[in-house]
Amino acid sequence: MSRMLASVNCLEEALLAQAAHVDIIDLKQPKLGALGALEVSLVQKIVTHINKQTPISATIGDLPMQTDIIVDAINKMANTKVDYIKIGFFPSDNWADIINDLKIFTDAGLKLIAVLFADQQPDIQSLTLFSKAGFHGVMLDTMDKNQGSLTQVMPFSNIQYFAQLAKQSQLLCGLAGSLRATDIAKLSPLQADYLGFRGALCEGHQRTEKINPAALQTIKAQLC
Repeated sequence: MSRMLASVNCLEEALLAQAAHVDIIDLKQPKLGALGALEVSLVQKIVTHINKQTPISATIGDLPMQTDIIVDAINKMANTKVDYIKIGFFPSDNWADIINDLKIFTDAGLKLIAVLFADQQPDIQSLTLFSKAGFHGVMLDTMDKNQGSLTQVMPFSNIQYFAQLAKQSQLLCGLAGSLRATDIAKLSPLQADYLGFRGALCEGHQRTEKINPAALQTIKAQLC
């Protein structure tokens, strides 16, 4: 059974997620894009408060595919001592160079998670590059949250291939992208390590609204 990643944007939501016994508390700001980042000071506050009781991941933002900008953001986020740092790989022709440049972080022991976007026709074969560079895991997400969930924007066979190749490459595998409760049964057979949720946890299924504790508990219960 896949475990649960819950995306939160403040300490109050992080504490709700912790109380619901989610498996990863994911820090991001939905109002700033697909992988909008929280202020580093707020990330640090949440990390300090949770105090290693639940693993924490954090995004570095919707950044251009430029090594210097990405490296700077990773350095700042790494100082907070989050467990996982999520990096969005947006459409570009220089992924290989960036992935290779980020090996300095994996060599130092940082757990990097590459996020690919299903609605941008990502090159799934690139998972082997992430594995060789020492990335800890990969996640399939969606960039345009108005186009539907992951299962609506990518053929199931492609999602299945992503999960299979991730496991073959010994990468932690996450699936996200406007997932709803109804997606759990569809994706469970793929045995991804994590299913990620935000909108399904919020008031009115709106990802920029506050988390609804009842919705959080409902999703968690379906993943037990």
